[in-house]
Amino acid sequence: MLLRLGHSPDSDDAFMFWALASGRVQSPGLEFEHILRDIETLNTWALEGRLECTAVSAHAYAHVASRYAILSHGASMGDGYGPKVVSCRLSEPSELEGALIAVPGEMTSAFLALRLWWSGDVVHHSGELKRSALRYQVMPFDSIMEAVRDGSADAGLIIHEGQLTYRHVGLKQIVDLGAWWKERSGLPLPLGVNVIRRDLPEEIQRQASAALRASIVAALENRQEALRYALQFARGLENRTADEFVSMYVNDWTVDMGEAGRRSIRMFLEEGAQRGLVPTPLELHFVD
Repeated sequence: MLLRLGHSPDSDDAFMFWALASGRVQSPGLEFEHILRDIETLNTWALEGRLECTAVSAHAYAHVASRYAILSHGASMGDGYGPKVVSCRLSEPSELEGALIAVPGEMTSAFLALRLWWSGDVVHHSGELKRSALRYQVMPFDSIMEAVRDGSADAGLIIHEGQLTYRHVGLKQIVDLGAWWKERSGLPLPLGVNVIRRDLPEEIQRQASAALRASIVAALENRQEALRYALQFARGLENRTADEFVSMYVNDWTVDMGEAGRRSIRMFLEEGAQRGLVPTPLELHFVD
């Protein structure tokens, strides 16, 4: 059976799926076709159920729970760190009121975390500006830092390797949303999850889950070989920085999120539901 596996063309995803892509890990009876797209495209595709197995934002899962179940492995958890709001001319959260912030997508977990963190409204830049509101504009994630530098946006919500490189281009942090979430909840911030279509036979779901988990374990056990493969997706990062980024998002949480990871996803999405930011009633389905 062919399973189309969607994931981002990033060094951390490439690292965790190296063994599967290279044939180091196989699953008799299953064939995986790797589909590489940015996370917001994968979120949109998941609304249609286009791929059998895919990475999606934890935020987006609330919109696709009727089609997909969450796998216990492959999650990206920001354990005391995560997406950041950065700027070159603003310094304090209070200065963001009325400011324009570039964001990487409305269904990203970073955007939901921003909306939970900001005490006022978060409105599209084309809408009516309300008091205490933060205005946002969606941009490709890899264009955000440049937009902040050239003044197209007052601040930016950065994800992926930008979390490590923003200082290199003269930007400064206003808030780390992963640190904020950890402080208030004691849990990691759920950013991305692997999901599988619920209409597949349960045995296929479990078999696919086992194969993907085995790929992650193999990468961690053969770190240097997996890193060499992942570097081709590192968008110009130095080896040391790419290694640091992979360590942030491929670790014990990725092998198995455990009950703490599930609890964090529930809390994150339930708070979004209480604020009217994600669909209700909220469904969560997991595959071990």
